[in-house]
Amino acid sequence: MYKERILSRLATADTPVSGNDLAEELGISRTAIWKHIDVLRRSGMQITSHIGRGYTVQSDVLTSHILETRLCTRLIGRPSHVLDQVDSTNTEIMRQANDGAPEGMVVIANRQHTGRGRLGRRWHTSPGDTLAMSILLRPDISPEEVPQLSLMTAVAVHEALGQYSDGLLIKWPNDILHGRAKVAGILTEMRAEPGHVQSVVIGIGVNIRAPAGGWPAEIRHIATDLSTAAGTDVSRLEAAVAILNRLEYHYLRHLEKGFDPVRRQWWAAHAACYKPVRVHDGEKYIEGIAEALDSDGALLLRTSAGVMRIIAGDLELGE
Repeated sequence: MYKERILSRLATADTPVSGNDLAEELGISRTAIWKHIDVLRRSGMQITSHIGRGYTVQSDVLTSHILETRLCTRLIGRPSHVLDQVDSTNTEIMRQANDGAPEGMVVIANRQHTGRGRLGRRWHTSPGDTLAMSILLRPDISPEEVPQLSLMTAVAVHEALGQYSDGLLIKWPNDILHGRAKVAGILTEMRAEPGHVQSVVIGIGVNIRAPAGGWPAEIRHIATDLSTAAGTDVSRLEAAVAILNRLEYHYLRHLEKGFDPVRRQWWAAHAACYKPVRVHDGEKYIEGIAEALDSDGALLLRTSAGVMRIIAGDLELGE
């Protein structure tokens, strides 16, 4: 609690804040302030001491208090939890969902030990360079409709990040690309019983900057970051605020008007509209032309054998 309050105070101050002022505001000793700042520094926060003046912190600080203050939402991000480290944000928020956490709760982590993406892949996170967050939804829909939420989220993320680069596209079902490299990914998980959804967790991972040591060899040619796409350094806080604001808009519209508005926006942003692709369905490749997004979110692929509905798989763009 004290560490987050210290961070929030420093992040919202225009000038250095003295240790004495922090101690008086928080009702703890000057020594306790120093210890908390030392812990924050060791966790990666860039806090600078100005002799005789106090402390300042890097501008791109993300805390629960700052995030909630910046959001223009009434549901998403109310409440928010920014954690130093978790196994994965999806796993953490699902645990909280099982304990009765409210719809709209957001969990963001600086580090994930077992972050994962679609199809069981690992999602690489780099402290300060990656935005890893999950959102809890409790929609009154059938389990069969949940995949539509993943496509809806892709539209929201594409729209939010589009302010940084107009070269972003969606790859079916929900990757965000710059060129042919991945900037962001979405992983949707749910708990349900027959005919009824109990909870849906939307996991969103955004590469804000390239890792200091470069991308791991296995993803070096397929990963990129938002700052590179934008041509300028992007704030993790600003990206989170933009995504959550747009997600609430699209989620509430989806509950009111259904999937069709999302479907039209998704198709307009798809990287392979009427272009050749191949999809690996877990056993084989299916090649064809991406012709449309069906009313339930399936990809319609025109093949030599006719139009096929693809409901799951790994899509590769044609040359």
